[in-house]
Amino acid sequence: MLTLNEIKTGINIVIGDVPFLVLSHEHSKMGRAGSVLRTKLKNLITGAVMEKTFQGAESVLEADVAKSKAQYTYKDGLVYNFMDSENYEQFSLSEEVLGDNINYLKEGTEVTILNFNGLPINVELPVKMKLKVINAPPGIKGNSVSSGGKIVELETGVKISVPLFVKAGDEVIVNTQEGKYVSRS
Repeated sequence: MLTLNEIKTGINIVIGDVPFLVLSHEHSKMGRAGSVLRTKLKNLITGAVMEKTFQGAESVLEADVAKSKAQYTYKDGLVYNFMDSENYEQFSLSEEVLGDNINYLKEGTEVTILNFNGLPINVELPVKMKLKVINAPPGIKGNSVSSGGKIVELETGVKISVPLFVKAGDEVIVNTQEGKYVSRS
């Protein structure tokens, strides 16, 4: 059991049999009232973010979230299939659970699997991924110096803003956490 003083940013906790990641925490004490801990939590199963305030003597369980490596193999309808890199077992996660991660999944991508109570609950993508531009409007001649950009479509179907010099067929490096262009590779 973790007390209020032990709940810190980056720790996994369990609330009602659901694992959460503590995104931020703030202790406060007002006069005669007991101390409180305001937290911002991310549900590791659905990806939803919520705020929760813990009072005085409350305590929570630390979530036993293990990480392992897996490879994304293929999509079947609304289900994404993965293969564990250690024991070669296959498992599936739904589009709803994966959330925005589906925008950057391409076959063969190595991902980190979050396991809770021995079951895979979500994936962590590499921070930077190389993706191919499949559709891009032409850049305007003579406008390569301005800070403007254009919207292009990547091989996974996601659309991002890139500089004007990027064209169809180029490979770009994308920050998967922010969904932003980093550089051309």
